[in-house]
Amino acid sequence: MSTSAQSPAGPSAPAADRARTGDTVTDRLVEANVRYAADFEDPGMDAKPVLRVAVVACMDARLDLHDALGLALGDCHTIRNAGGVVTDDVIRSLTISQRALGTRSVILIHHTNCGLESITEEFRQELEAEVGQRPVWAVEAYKDADQDVRQSMQRVRTSPFLLHTDDVRGFVFDVTTGLLREILPAS
Repeated sequence: MSTSAQSPAGPSAPAADRARTGDTVTDRLVEANVRYAADFEDPGMDAKPVLRVAVVACMDARLDLHDALGLALGDCHTIRNAGGVVTDDVIRSLTISQRALGTRSVILIHHTNCGLESITEEFRQELEAEVGQRPVWAVEAYKDADQDVRQSMQRVRTSPFLLHTDDVRGFVFDVTTGLLREILPAS
């Protein structure tokens, strides 16, 4: 694979100026970025999302959130992690999204067949045995996606840091049909 960018690759070029070409997946992605940037025009957007919404979702590669939700560049803030669970860092991102960048709505999306349904908190003990240090973070594994969405909605709704907790909705995305199924909050 070659790149369209011209960069000195000879041994006399400084290491910072030498570009690797096609050796790894990252190299291929960087090459794709060079092609993307060749036609890129600054859209002149603000960092504030046009729709004033933040979407919290799983990092699963099967979820194309923008297409699944009909979103365009600049419409929303997207926060992703393993499971799409609401952790302290998600609350941090949502707080910045709301307080500094004007979002008012939060959409939470888990999905069917999530990897977090097949592991347990023992994962942390296994890591500790392997590397000699227990992670400070929780795995946040779950067996019931619907219940975990409810828990995530509750975490958002009760956070003292968030200004807007009246429009928080949760869903489970079906990876075989592409449809969202809304989860009602716990009564």
